[in-house]
Amino acid sequence: MKRAEKVAVVLFAVFCLFSVSAVQAGETLDAVKTRGYVSVGVNGGLFGFGMPDEKGVWRGLDVDTGRAVAAAVFGDAEKVKFVTLTTQTRFTALQSKEIDVLCRNATRTLTRETDLGLNFVTVNYYDGQGFLVPKKLGVKSAKELSGASVCTLPGTTTEQNVGDYFRANNMTLKPVVIEQNTELNQAFFAGRCDCLTSDASQLAGIRAVAPNPDDYVILPEIISKEPLAPVVRHGDEQWRDIVDFCVLAMIAAEDMGITSKNVEEMLASKDPNIQRFLGVTPGNGKALGLDEKWAYNIVKQVGNYGEVFERNVGEKTKLGIKRGLNAQWRDGGLMYSPPFK
Repeated sequence: MKRAEKVAVVLFAVFCLFSVSAVQAGETLDAVKTRGYVSVGVNGGLFGFGMPDEKGVWRGLDVDTGRAVAAAVFGDAEKVKFVTLTTQTRFTALQSKEIDVLCRNATRTLTRETDLGLNFVTVNYYDGQGFLVPKKLGVKSAKELSGASVCTLPGTTTEQNVGDYFRANNMTLKPVVIEQNTELNQAFFAGRCDCLTSDASQLAGIRAVAPNPDDYVILPEIISKEPLAPVVRHGDEQWRDIVDFCVLAMIAAEDMGITSKNVEEMLASKDPNIQRFLGVTPGNGKALGLDEKWAYNIVKQVGNYGEVFERNVGEKTKLGIKRGLNAQWRDGGLMYSPPFK
């Protein structure tokens, strides 16, 4: 090989090494640590997923997902700031770096990942679109809604799905499109539309805080697949890995039987998988650029996925949602984590 060619090969190898190191450095993690908290975009008005309680404390499954990221990065689940976003502002807020991660019941789609320059991580709630109607209408099936006025949010998969469903079933649709969640819900309860359509989990949350929840019913049809997941920006693989494995850590902890109540005892486990997961055996933390106890901190301070689910949306809450697709893989659900090694 000629000397010039050898030099070129060496320079290319150095360039590749530098490029990999630059990606691994992760500007988002550095910015978050410098700031001192994780900025998380949330719904802000969805009971069970993201809204303040009567004391102003943020509650919800998506809120706890944001707290899990803070626990992993800082060892403190409270080092987080929640930013309320609408369906119109949620993705632009992420693109413009107003937030570090979006945890706002957002559906993963091909165009959102490609056209918007975003990355969805592991699904934290499997959902599907449904319909909420007043019982007094006497409607038993979504196929009885032809000619109905339907309240929906603009710029969402919900708006497209309901149009597709009505056309596919030769039904007439009268859309009532309102941008703000609160105004949309008020319009429905005031009788400005016959039906409200959204993800079934969101409908359950809306019904739970209705003046008279028993006056409304969610119809049996589920017309779409809505894998809801946290979102980060393209281009920072380290931050994507961190957020992704924070969700997976909660899922894996439940699968391994590790809870917020027994995690201290589990530190003494002889199971090598548990030792690696909790950081007793080092390696996973270094791989992500975090403390070795990052997963331990998530479980200790936030809980495993089952605890988070039951606390916020489970059968003993106002929403009364069964695990269904969100059960562990062993129980017929879709929650499944790769090995932590």
